[in-house]
Amino acid sequence: MGENRGEQAIDEMEALSRTAARFRPWPVRGKALPNLLFFTDPERTPDPEAVAERLPAGSAVVFRAFGAPDAVTRGARLREITRRRGLTLLVGADAGLALAIGADGVHLPERLAAEAPGLRAAHPDWLITLAAHDAAAARSGAALGVDALVVSPVFPSRSPSAGAPLGVEGLERIVQAVETPVYALGGVRADTVERLRDTGIVGIAAVEALSA
Repeated sequence: MGENRGEQAIDEMEALSRTAARFRPWPVRGKALPNLLFFTDPERTPDPEAVAERLPAGSAVVFRAFGAPDAVTRGARLREITRRRGLTLLVGADAGLALAIGADGVHLPERLAAEAPGLRAAHPDWLITLAAHDAAAARSGAALGVDALVVSPVFPSRSPSAGAPLGVEGLERIVQAVETPVYALGGVRADTVERLRDTGIVGIAAVEALSA
């Protein structure tokens, strides 16, 4: 049973990776944005290091520690893996932790959007992404000068914080309303990802679909 779950997870990663590789490169400060983002979660992705070891080069890990006491230790392990494998490492909602582990930037939840300009001024080389859950939040976030928006949930999601899904049409409306590149998150799996290919997004993001 465990082996079957592992094989299914690898198949999901392969499917998402294939689709992600088809999105057009979007350069930011001379470097292409990652086209596949893996969001860690203490409950839903208990072994993020194993996932990071399998991600294709050019992907990104978004490490969300949620105040865990071992955040620096675990973050340092992810930093070693991401450097060795040519991955980008972002830290969710915690600029101090990002500095402590030498991350490449931060991912801000929608509630912390106002921090983006200050972080950009303090860390001009950081990659800064921002969550957006509707069109108004996406437009406001884009005006703050972030590098990319992570729009969710696109499809029904098992995340306890997920709201009503935007659907493909809702995602497309957001993409068309902003000039900032957009990632799709929420219910992105092997059986849904092909529906995103022509939406204009720069890449896809997932939690459980990428983890064993």
